Amino acid sequence: MTNFIFIVADDLGYADLGCYGGRNAEFGPVSPVLDQLASNGQRYENGYANSPVCSPTRFALMTGRYQYWVRGASEEPMLGSARGNPEIGLHSDLPTLPSMLKDVGYHTALIGKWHLGFRPHFGPEKSGYMHHFGPMSGGVSYYGHNSRGPDSDLELDGAPYDEPGYLTDLISKRAAQYVRDRAASGQKFFLSLHYTAPHWPWETRAQGRIDPDIVKNLFHLDGGNVETYRTMIREMDEGIGWVVEALRDTGQLDNTLIIFTSDNGGERFSDNWPLVGGKMDLTEGGIRVPYIVHWPHGIHKPGSMCAQHCMTMDWTVTVLQIAGAHPPAGYVLDGLSMEPTFKDCSQTFSRPMFWRMKHNTQRAYRDGDWKYLKINEHEYLFNLSQDARERANQSHLDPQKIKLMRTMWENWNLQIPPVPSDAIVHQAYKLSDMPGR
Repeated sequence: MTNFIFIVADDLGYADLGCYGGRNAEFGPVSPVLDQLASNGQRYENGYANSPVCSPTRFALMTGRYQYWVRGASEEPMLGSARGNPEIGLHSDLPTLPSMLKDVGYHTALIGKWHLGFRPHFGPEKSGYMHHFGPMSGGVSYYGHNSRGPDSDLELDGAPYDEPGYLTDLISKRAAQYVRDRAASGQKFFLSLHYTAPHWPWETRAQGRIDPDIVKNLFHLDGGNVETYRTMIREMDEGIGWVVEALRDTGQLDNTLIIFTSDNGGERFSDNWPLVGGKMDLTEGGIRVPYIVHWPHGIHKPGSMCAQHCMTMDWTVTVLQIAGAHPPAGYVLDGLSMEPTFKDCSQTFSRPMFWRMKHNTQRAYRDGDWKYLKINEHEYLFNLSQDARERANQSHLDPQKIKLMRTMWENWNLQIPPVPSDAIVHQAYKLSDMPGR
C-alpha cells in the first residue's frame, strides 16, 4: 500500500534550493529538509512545468493531459474576474488525479491552493477531493488570507473559513495532522500539499500580524528582497519537515511517495541560474523546475540525479500507475509514467515536450538535446546539453533542424484547441514597475 504526497511550491526558481545549487542565505541553508529528501531520494535535472504560469500547470497536474484541452487553462493566469464564469475552471465531469485515486480506495485531500475555478461552478470537492483547506484564488496575503477585497479567501471543506496565523504554517500544520489522522484510520491516502510560498506578497513568519497595506494591494511591488524571499522558502521547508516527521512518527515514511516541484519558474527574487527568463516565459527559466522524489520502498539508488526529461502531467500518470488506478474508457492521458526511472535512472527514454503561450505568442518544443523556441516573430534553436542558458542560437547553422522542429510543433498544435481570442494575459508587474530580467 503506497501513500502519496504531491507538494507544489508557487513560483520557485530552478536554483533556489540547496540541492539544485542554491546559495546559502544570511541565516544559513535555505532548504535543509528538501535537500535531505533529495539526498535520500532522487532529483531530475530536466524536469519541466506544463506552463510558465500557475493555473495552467495545475490543470495539467489534475487531468494528466496537456492543459490546452480545458478552456480555463488558457487564462494566463486565471484571475478573480473569472468568478461566476461557468467555463473558466476545472469541470466536475473531467476525470482528475484525486477522483481516479478515490475510485480505487484512496482518501484524497488538498491542503493549500486550489486556483482552478470559483464557486458556485467549481471547487475541490467537485473534482475528487474528500477534504480541503486553503485558498481558492491564485494569490493571497499570508496573514490577512484575502485575495480580492478584505475577506478571507480560505475555505474548509467547501465553506468560507478563516483562522489567525501565517498561512504557510497553517497549511503545514494541517498537512502534518492529516498524515497522523490517516495513520489512525488505516486508510491509504493521496495528499496534494500546494503551498502559496514563495509567491508574493513578501511576508514571513516574523511579521506576526496582518499588514493593512498588503491587504489592500497584494502585488507588493514596493516590498520584498532576496533575504525575505529565501526566508519564505525556508519556512515552507520547515513545514515540509513537520509533515515528514509525522510520516516517520506514524511509520508511514517508507511507503509514502513524496513528489516535490514548482508550478512554474521563479519570479522577481528567485534564482534560476544558469537559466534565462522566469515566470510567463518559455525560455528555460520559466518552465524548468526542481523535481525531488522520495520513496524508500521504490527508489533503488538514493541520491541520484536523473537526466530523464519530464513535465508536470507525467507525474500524474506516475502516481496513477503505482496506485493501480486507471482513467475511464476513452479518456486519453498525455503524460508518461516516470516509474521506470526509479529502478534505474540511467535508462532514459524519449520524451518530446510541447508548450505554447498567448503571451508574446510564444511556442516551444524540446526533443532530446534540442529546443525550438519562438517569441513573437523571432525563432531560435538551442542545443540545451551545451547551452542551457539559451544564448547560442543555432538556427542559421542548422536550418533543416529548425524547419523540422517547427513542423513538429505546428503538427502538434493542430491537434489541440486553438488559443481562445478572449483568453486573458496578465503580468503582475511591468517595465514601469521594475527593469526586465
